Amino acid sequence: MLRQGQAGAPPPSPDEADRPGPPAVEPPLELADLRQTLQGYLDAAAIADIESAYAVGAQAHEGQFRRSGEPYIKHPLAVANLLASMRLDAATVMAALLHDVLEDTAISKSDLAGLFGAEVAELVDGVSKLTRINARSKAEAQADSFRKMMLAMTEDIRVILIKLADRLHNMRTLGAMPPVKQRRIARETLSIYAPIANRLGINALRQELEDLGFAALYPMRYRVLAKALQRGLPERRRLLRDVEQRLQAALIADGVQGEVSSREKHLWSLYQKMRRRRVRMQDVQDVAAVRVIVERFDDCYRVLGLAHGVYRPVPGRFKDYIAIPKTNGYQALHTVLLGPRAMPVEVQIRTREMDYVAEAGVAAHWKYKLGDSPAASPQLRAREWLHSIVELQQRSGNSLEFLEHVKVDLFPDEIYVFTPKGRIMRLPAGATPVDFAYAVHTDIGNHCRAASIDRRPMPLSTQLRNGQTIEIHTESQAQPNPAWLNFVVTARARTHIRHHLKQLRADDAAELGRRLLQQALAAAGQQLDALPPAVQEQVLEELELPSMSTLLQSIGLGEHMAPLVARRILHKLGVAQPDAPVPGPTPPLAIQGTEGMVVTFGRCCYPIPGDSILGYLSSGRGVVVHRTHCSNVAEFRKHPDKWVEVQWSAGIDREFPVALRLEAANQRGVLAVVAATISQLGSNIEQVAVDERPGASATLTFVITVRDRHHLARVIRRVRATPAVVRLTRSR
Repeated sequence: MLRQGQAGAPPPSPDEADRPGPPAVEPPLELADLRQTLQGYLDAAAIADIESAYAVGAQAHEGQFRRSGEPYIKHPLAVANLLASMRLDAATVMAALLHDVLEDTAISKSDLAGLFGAEVAELVDGVSKLTRINARSKAEAQADSFRKMMLAMTEDIRVILIKLADRLHNMRTLGAMPPVKQRRIARETLSIYAPIANRLGINALRQELEDLGFAALYPMRYRVLAKALQRGLPERRRLLRDVEQRLQAALIADGVQGEVSSREKHLWSLYQKMRRRRVRMQDVQDVAAVRVIVERFDDCYRVLGLAHGVYRPVPGRFKDYIAIPKTNGYQALHTVLLGPRAMPVEVQIRTREMDYVAEAGVAAHWKYKLGDSPAASPQLRAREWLHSIVELQQRSGNSLEFLEHVKVDLFPDEIYVFTPKGRIMRLPAGATPVDFAYAVHTDIGNHCRAASIDRRPMPLSTQLRNGQTIEIHTESQAQPNPAWLNFVVTARARTHIRHHLKQLRADDAAELGRRLLQQALAAAGQQLDALPPAVQEQVLEELELPSMSTLLQSIGLGEHMAPLVARRILHKLGVAQPDAPVPGPTPPLAIQGTEGMVVTFGRCCYPIPGDSILGYLSSGRGVVVHRTHCSNVAEFRKHPDKWVEVQWSAGIDREFPVALRLEAANQRGVLAVVAATISQLGSNIEQVAVDERPGASATLTFVITVRDRHHLARVIRRVRATPAVVRLTRSR
């Protein structure tokens, strides 16, 4: 298609610019099907706009074919048909017909906006992949495009509805792709798109995506499972008819208006259940479900009682998703009954409105106005989730990290726990008190110190269970611990912890960099705070850094050497030549032990206050402090430009790890006696390793915490006095 104003194209009249003309050929049968669906809920003007969008899309894709050999326009048309069957608005259907034109044709976003308005153009742009990106890998490029689509979704939920319909049709026609590509697309569908459909409550679309993905990713397993399910199908159907008839009779006898139907669970669901429970197909019992649809909310609970009167319920298999809806807003009563021949049958009871919302999810909004009814919860849940997506975007470092966080956030399994005031919190299975703390509020997570579960103190890494009451104990000075990343499961907690640690690291690095640069400048009688702005700008320009804050951070992280930066500054001030040494002795950097993440203490020698120490600038880590007699110092001395003179500050009030090597008699209770002695002297044991030797002695290596050398000396004296201890030395 020629763009407006392009050579060879006649200038459009004002009317033509507003709306393209009809196609020159008779529309195919599929467009007639789409028109018939649209006539059920849209007016003639909206349908005319949709047909105009089809005409533009057909002309733009003319000459393009899918891998299957069919004209390309059939794909957008199929996507539009899927969305029309969900009764979505005209703009969404138009965007579906045009969703590939920005990627695959010469039409631009401004062309679409001129033809169909900004709303349609934004929807199409939201679905389109990024085409001009400087990604280092294919995975990063895909993550960048996914991030763009998800952010567009937070602005307009219709973006993801178009993408899901697009993915569904692609999965239906996946057979034309090479096997390797089939598996890659299927894996992506099962790990991202089906869970998104589930999170938005679009159950019908999710189930088809899952089964199509299952068939493409594990074709042999799919066929075996489908054949096994088919073998018992006639008998199951006969038994299910009996269940339907008896439940329907019970409804009629009690005067409840309702419909009873049955279905078999889809294959991916059964396969996941087999993997979770580690059982074979014949051991999976509830492969069928009966659905009871009633008219009124209170009838759901009446039918539950009737069902339990007809068949005996299986203990522990009742779930009330009406009182406590799922994260995606799904509502129903679930119970498992022992049907004919003791066949377990799951019964789902819900109203007609709940049933439609269970299948359509957020897409139900476009069929009828849900208002404040309970079935409006998918929209409320979706808005909450979209808000969390915005938070993930703001705090993720890059697109790959963002994609990882979103995947974590799409786990379907849930638990329900309570705050001390009785508020219900939904969390993914495996969540911990730290996940709970961040779910309540970011500040509570950031200042979390301890947790009580059902009024009992428990470790922060404890996995929570249904029905527990969680209380978080906070402290104003408490901060997120990097070790939390080893056990938190929610994307919200992981994102906030990482963001806080990055910010903390940046602040610590900038403060250390300031001290190092000030130390280097002080030897020449200069003050960092007194530097003229012009000099700062010149140095930043030479180093290609945006700000002094960035420069100080890079010095603190060891990426720029403070003495070299000081030389540049002094040269600009006319105090020294750029290649001359900085005059005067450099005062040592005082180590306070509170510098945070950019000053670390070598685990090879475990320096403590009172030891003679040296600092080594490690790129990306900041200053690593070693004892002067550390065995690694000789190797590090080959790089004198990276050494920093350091000394301990006076009055340090914190504990440091130190390693002790102990030889003791190989007899019962020695470890307990030594541990008790260390504890009595106010020292904590971080690690202990026992090397038992054949004979009368054993070697124990302890890592304990002490305040300084005086504290360590007291511990060593007391432990040496233990009768069973043969020898005790500080490990070097």
